[in-house]
Amino acid sequence: MIALIDYGIGNLQAFLNLYQRLHIPVMVATTVEHIEQADKLILPGVGHFDHAMQLFNASAMKDAVVRRVTEDKVPIIGICVGMQMLAFSSEEGSEPGLGWVPGRVRSLKSALDNTQLPMPHMGWNDVVATIDAPLFKHFTADDTRFYFLHSYYFQPDHTEFCIARCDYGISFSCAVRKGNVFGVQFHPEKSHHFGEQLLKNFAEL
Repeated sequence: MIALIDYGIGNLQAFLNLYQRLHIPVMVATTVEHIEQADKLILPGVGHFDHAMQLFNASAMKDAVVRRVTEDKVPIIGICVGMQMLAFSSEEGSEPGLGWVPGRVRSLKSALDNTQLPMPHMGWNDVVATIDAPLFKHFTADDTRFYFLHSYYFQPDHTEFCIARCDYGISFSCAVRKGNVFGVQFHPEKSHHFGEQLLKNFAEL
């Protein structure tokens, strides 16, 4: 059973629709009991880093999520700001992140300096897996595209935590992993058959 963590932010319906179409068991988690029943967890996120962290920290489910991930080693994937929440911190705010994947979230605008690329990075872009990662099973190197919408990016402390990269003025880590913890900067729920395959891969871990 996959649980979509409902802490007040994120497009849960799109994930529900996708998994139901694939006939993969899924539920919206709103209680500790839901978290305890889950085999896998999805941490969605949109908007501002501090706002997302504050909502999650205030959620009655936080302690259960932390225990399931860190002690029971239940697989979890953070999506967009949900991925950024896996870091130690973000330049977008002052709240501490979860620190499950060592790294920090940086401003894409600052990294691009004086380039004329529009901000935020929005739309479809190519993604290149850096290792043989299970999230990218059945993808081909020349045909892997996802939908992005972000102004900050995850900079892992070590390259071993980066499992895919994307180019937008700079090459940045757009997917990370440490053990049972995964994160993607793009929106698989908005990425048609590419996103469907990735979320199916996550379900099959």
